[in-house]
Amino acid sequence: MKTIVTERLILRPFLGTDLDDLYEYAKNPNVGPNAGWKPHESLYESKAILRQFMESDEVLAIVWKENNKVIGSIGLHKDPFRSADNVKMLGYVLSEDYWGRGITTEAARAVIRYAFSELNLYMVTVHHYSFNYRSKRVIEKCGFIYEGTLRHCTKIFNDNTYDVACYSMTRDEWKMLYE
Repeated sequence: MKTIVTERLILRPFLGTDLDDLYEYAKNPNVGPNAGWKPHESLYESKAILRQFMESDEVLAIVWKENNKVIGSIGLHKDPFRSADNVKMLGYVLSEDYWGRGITTEAARAVIRYAFSELNLYMVTVHHYSFNYRSKRVIEKCGFIYEGTLRHCTKIFNDNTYDVACYSMTRDEWKMLYE
């Protein structure tokens, strides 16, 4: 994915120098579980994830322009619930220190625009666990259409199984909202 600049953010590929910032937000016990992954227990663990981010073309660092700090990640991934071509799933995570400022919505809208206008995707999907109300709010503010909830669907790192609320947006729906 290419670098995308918004009013307050730079969305860019991860760099090796992002390790400390990644670990800082990824070790927070209030961050990872909302996305289904366990908080990072060591810098070594974050380094392995950082390497995966750098090797893939799916994830961008969310950089706060004001201090040039990596405060989260956002990406477009294969949707595990769909086998159709030309569809990607939006995923994101943000440092708790930056919650409540509209940052994830700003980043998500920019990536959605990139997905439809530059990658020429047919559809972008997004999911959240039933307990993740913050993510639900971002999804609603971006204009996604609620498709339904898959009950007792996904087991996460702690062996708990949760419902997953599913949403989507087609290119035509995006054009009606944003063009």
